[in-house]
Amino acid sequence: MAVRAGSAEASRMPGTLASVALVAGALLDAVGPEPYVGLPLLAAAPLVSAATLSFRTSVVFAVLAALASVGLDFDQERAWLASLVDLAVVTVVGVMALVVNVLMGRQVNDLARATAVAEAAQRAVLPQPPARAGPLAVASTYSAAQAEARIGGDLFAVQETPFGVRMMIGDVRGKGMQAVGAVSVAVGAFRQEAEHAPSLPELARRMDEALARNAAREGADQPAEEFTTALLAEVPPDGRRLLVVNRGHPPPYLVADGSIEPLLPAVPAFPLGMGLAPAPADGDVPPADWWPLPPGGTVLFVTDGVTEARNRRGVFYDPCRSGLAGRRFAEPRALVDALTEDVDRWTGHTRQDDMAVLAVTRVAAPPSGP
Repeated sequence: MAVRAGSAEASRMPGTLASVALVAGALLDAVGPEPYVGLPLLAAAPLVSAATLSFRTSVVFAVLAALASVGLDFDQERAWLASLVDLAVVTVVGVMALVVNVLMGRQVNDLARATAVAEAAQRAVLPQPPARAGPLAVASTYSAAQAEARIGGDLFAVQETPFGVRMMIGDVRGKGMQAVGAVSVAVGAFRQEAEHAPSLPELARRMDEALARNAAREGADQPAEEFTTALLAEVPPDGRRLLVVNRGHPPPYLVADGSIEPLLPAVPAFPLGMGLAPAPADGDVPPADWWPLPPGGTVLFVTDGVTEARNRRGVFYDPCRSGLAGRRFAEPRALVDALTEDVDRWTGHTRQDDMAVLAVTRVAAPPSGP
């Protein structure tokens, strides 16, 4: 049973360390001042192998360590009792190493299966956006955290409506089945209300009410703590501008002509589901922010799995200062793939949170007439 499926490069260093321990232990036993001085290193060889390599390789190192112990004791004519003790020590450590290898292998396999189930469950409640919606080309991705296999609360959706193409990306607080329930409510509310809400602020209000009702039905002790950060966006049928309502979510980015610009809200707002949104009668509902959307321009929506990804020095990932800056992308799928690869490089392939990415590109209108 392999502890970890990896490349030859990944296994070369642990194999080298185990071999060095085995050879160094044998040499120390052969030339050391005491015949048992290399015994700890002989015993360490199968331990190093078991913690990092396959079960079969660990068996090989355990057998080689035992044979080396017997051969060296015989060569130095040690007393049979002392030789038996040396062999027992190396054998016991080798057997313990093999047990550790099996347990680690089971744990890694269980984690891989749980991660696959988590991603499948996430995709089951998330609608797959169409490749084309109105004047927009669309691409998206969802990646589960590699540090754990708990189902996350990232979500996104794209829908053509009478008002244009409406989009949503969000992040439900918490993980597990409760998060899945909130994701399904948020996506369902968006699907229903996006067809009828006359404006993005009104759509946000209706979704806020739906999520607040769901939190109350679930019996949340603190309903205000059961919230969903979300971006609601709209591109009218002509594709010339982008409207956004930001409810406590990381801002979207406009990617055009090699530049990446964050689209910050004019007025910060509370996340959805907290029951703190102003009612229309209050006259306090801020309008949607809007920006021009040039032909070929791409709007990049992300969750905090991107903006809170850290490198080894603890520095947060910044799309504006990343390897994406200065690059041009002919289609949104290329941007989504490049961002995912860049975040993985930044974190050393050890992301701690789920990551959802949605990108939409305004497709240049074909020339009219001859």
